[in-house]
Amino acid sequence: MATRIKQKAERRKANADKRPFAIAKGIRMSSSKVRIVLDQIRGKKANEAVAILSYMPQAGAAESLKVLKSAIANAENNKGLSSDNLVVAECFSTPGPMMRRVKFRGRGRVDNRVLKRTCHITVILDELKEAK
Repeated sequence: MATRIKQKAERRKANADKRPFAIAKGIRMSSSKVRIVLDQIRGKKANEAVAILSYMPQAGAAESLKVLKSAIANAENNKGLSSDNLVVAECFSTPGPMMRRVKFRGRGRVDNRVLKRTCHITVILDELKEAK
């Protein structure tokens, strides 16, 4: 049953994505609010994306900025890349687990269910390919 485990593990490791990334999980915000912010920085240079997120008034910009800075730091420290040559290749927000709360009403009823939404933010960077 457990045949070729080492070969499969080596194949998975060879096919793994080698780009620097950062993930923040369980952010207390709806993923649709964060997605609006992430659409603004997709495909931009990393330094330019930091400047854009620093001045955005949306609530998701602060959390997205933290994840972007973490991804840049991962690229510099773990991969040895320069922050000047980085571009935001992919960034997305996926829904996380919902915390369910209730609103109590008169005569002992539980009426309105409140869903406190969370999300996971992922930022994947890539090295800028210079056009020759």
